[in-house]
Amino acid sequence: MDINTVLEKIPPALIPVVIYFPFTIGLFAITNFFIKYTRLLLDLFVLPGTNLRRYGKKGTWAVITGASDGLGKEYAIQLAQKGFNLLLVSRTASKLETLSTDIKQKHGGSNIDVKILAMDFSKNEEGDYAKLKALVDGLDVGILVNNVGQSHSIPVPFIQTPKEEMRDIIAINCIATLRVTQIVAPGMVQRKRGLILTMGSFGGWLPTPLLATYSGSKAFLQQWSTSLGGELAGTGVDVELCLSYLVTTAMSKVRKTSMLIPSPRNFVKAVLGKIGRSGGAQNMAYTSTPFAGHALMQWWLENTIGIGSAFVVKKNKDMHEGIRKRALRKAEREAKKA
Repeated sequence: MDINTVLEKIPPALIPVVIYFPFTIGLFAITNFFIKYTRLLLDLFVLPGTNLRRYGKKGTWAVITGASDGLGKEYAIQLAQKGFNLLLVSRTASKLETLSTDIKQKHGGSNIDVKILAMDFSKNEEGDYAKLKALVDGLDVGILVNNVGQSHSIPVPFIQTPKEEMRDIIAINCIATLRVTQIVAPGMVQRKRGLILTMGSFGGWLPTPLLATYSGSKAFLQQWSTSLGGELAGTGVDVELCLSYLVTTAMSKVRKTSMLIPSPRNFVKAVLGKIGRSGGAQNMAYTSTPFAGHALMQWWLENTIGIGSAFVVKKNKDMHEGIRKRALRKAEREAKKA
């Protein structure tokens, strides 16, 4: 059947619709694509984030969990440089003491007050949370950085995951984040200002075989943080989940930086400079992907291949199977040397 025969069977009034509707839809899709991409570039390279002074004057406190190493340490240093007093919470007291001294001498000056609390979140002990609450209740906290986290020692199939590792990941990534936020957030709501910044992960955004428990824990934080953001909207308390791909930290076990893998310093600088900007996370409320390399990767994946597809899950699985094989071979070599 040729096109003329088809058109003869269509009422004349509908012919323009039949001819131009597909063109209109295509034009709309292309226009929307470029509008979203322009918004991404503006977020990453032009528009500033929220001024952190919105969350308190000089001397306001920032609470940082997982503060002794990696991203937590860098958040502490950069927030001190911006004039925030610090309550640093992490497992190892000696590292916290060293960081506190370093911040006072090199980064914040004598005007910065630093308190520390050694706390192992994997233990989930009531006494530790009581000590944290006692400290927080006397402070004007303007920023909470939920940074503490744990992944698997190496990629591992779920059915082979050690029960202790599985328990610790949930206790640290999920329970600790919820309990600390319940301690800090009420004061923020009462003062009508504050920022609750929680570290998410591409592992929670993309289903990640061989990191199933970690991936699920970070996906949980995504949904929880977005829900909390909706609850606290209008209170003056901002909620943001920050997504990241790899950063050169002990958790990632990556040492060399690249366009896609920043140092903790550059990553945290991007986060604190883009609060309130979605970056690559345009389709997720109360969420940001502020580092440019991560954001561009996320945006193109979402708008071309799509996430959660069988293809993406398979590629993720293949990558982590390779990482696991290399880690096991390395452990075997080291065992022979011992």
